[in-house]
Amino acid sequence: MVFKSTGGVNWLVVFLGNPGPRYEGTRHNAGFMAADAMAGAKGLSINRARFKALTAACNIGGESVMLMKPQTFMNLSGEAAAQAAKFYKIPPDHVIVVSDEISLPIGRLRVRKKGSAGGHNGLKSIIACLGTEEFPRIRIGVGAPPHPDYDMADWVLSAFKNQDAEDMKAAAKKAAEAVECYILHGPDRTMNLYN
Repeated sequence: MVFKSTGGVNWLVVFLGNPGPRYEGTRHNAGFMAADAMAGAKGLSINRARFKALTAACNIGGESVMLMKPQTFMNLSGEAAAQAAKFYKIPPDHVIVVSDEISLPIGRLRVRKKGSAGGHNGLKSIIACLGTEEFPRIRIGVGAPPHPDYDMADWVLSAFKNQDAEDMKAAAKKAAEAVECYILHGPDRTMNLYN
């Protein structure tokens, strides 16, 4: 089925992170970093407050796309995503979620058409609010904790430093490119190029 909305938005890209200066540059905000990279490349600001999120609209290859940074904190991200998806009648396979992934090395990407939350609270919230796991996601590797006893919350809320920070800048840019590729060319080509 080809989905074309009339005059509205036909793709929603949800970049996951936590709002506020305290969380800038942390592992859990890899999604927000990708949002900023995409906004920079497109010459726009994701700053319009709607749907419990900061948003911006852009055109990618003739598709009308809403970029979204939920402002609800990570574990309630689904509220923002579901409100916008419902408002614009966007089907789940047109809701791309960009998030951090601790099981991937820093800077690696993993693109999937669907899947479980894998323990990620932001993805859990989106699955619960959309009522399905059938939405694409682009996960950005942020590295695993240095040892098994490390507190996971402390790890994902820690900031990138030195070379890791540089690698994450490059990964955020790559994730933004993967979003465009997914919208323009579909999942298979995107997975081939970016996984």
